[in-house]
Amino acid sequence: MDIEINHLRKTYGSAVAVADLSAKVPQGQMLALLGPSGCGKTTTLRMVAGFIEPTSGSIRAGGSDITRMPAHKRDTGLVFQNYALFPHMSAAENIAFGLRRRGVARAEREQRIGVMLDKLKLSGLADRLPRQLSGGQQQRVAVARALVINPSILLLDEPFSNLDAKLRESTGLEMSRLQREFGLTSIFVTHDQTEAMSIADTIAVMKDGELQQLGNASEIYQKPANRFVADFIGRANFLPGHIADRKEAHVSIVLTAGLTVELQADGVGGSPGDEGEVLLRPEAISVTDAGQANTLKATVEQISYQGSIANLHGRLPDGSAIVASVPPDTLRGLAPGDAASLVIRANAMRWFGRR
Repeated sequence: MDIEINHLRKTYGSAVAVADLSAKVPQGQMLALLGPSGCGKTTTLRMVAGFIEPTSGSIRAGGSDITRMPAHKRDTGLVFQNYALFPHMSAAENIAFGLRRRGVARAEREQRIGVMLDKLKLSGLADRLPRQLSGGQQQRVAVARALVINPSILLLDEPFSNLDAKLRESTGLEMSRLQREFGLTSIFVTHDQTEAMSIADTIAVMKDGELQQLGNASEIYQKPANRFVADFIGRANFLPGHIADRKEAHVSIVLTAGLTVELQADGVGGSPGDEGEVLLRPEAISVTDAGQANTLKATVEQISYQGSIANLHGRLPDGSAIVASVPPDTLRGLAPGDAASLVIRANAMRWFGRR
């Protein structure tokens, strides 16, 4: 079933935890609530789960209003950040807990538990207690417990945060596969931008209880709604400058680093003389020989290698820091202290005026 969140608001006295949040999650898709700590994402998830009552607004599931419905009557499966496994129960017993509470017959219960153990790659671990399982295995038990009751909605509260980076990525992709296989409508909370962009159909970026942008990963990365989103999603260079001239189709931006760039007029608000910054992603920069158009001069401060990509950290003439992510073989022996010519893709820039 689909989920509709309409003008959801939660306050604690004068403190606003969530302000006027609206979003829709179509049947079988996944929404990520993404943002820094304290932005309201977990409060939102708990309102959808029925653990917190909204101050105002509504939540609908499959067309029915569930805003005031008790949590145990909502057709949801939950995976908590700390997994919340019963320490005295085996993996299989933990998975069976929800089925026992629902009075599922033993034969069907064992059949469904067996399916979950197989799908979550836990078949040989059924009799182990949580303390005998690794973090990743405990996480899979928690997911199996949520899925075995056949919920229509799956809610996940930072479910991968206790895993190491490599395991977090593989587990997230497996979770996405299972969510699609079961046709579950899902909402998950995370502060990890890579995680959200890898597995979510739609991302809601939040800050201070307010929705900053709602869209898919490409939209949010390529066309961030504001500077906060641009800085929070992916790596970003912000180069100061001002609008020098505005024509019908193009706007001239003079960067304080010593370069004038032409941007599409429909993507730039403001008038000549207005100050601001351009967003330039590190991958929109290349290292080249001097003499090409749209070239910035930088002094190399550090080079870090990350497999197929090298990150060149430099300093521009105006003192601005800049990072370029490039193939290692394009660095041509550059070292800290050397001068580098950085060619930028002007059509990848976005302008943010100062308010």
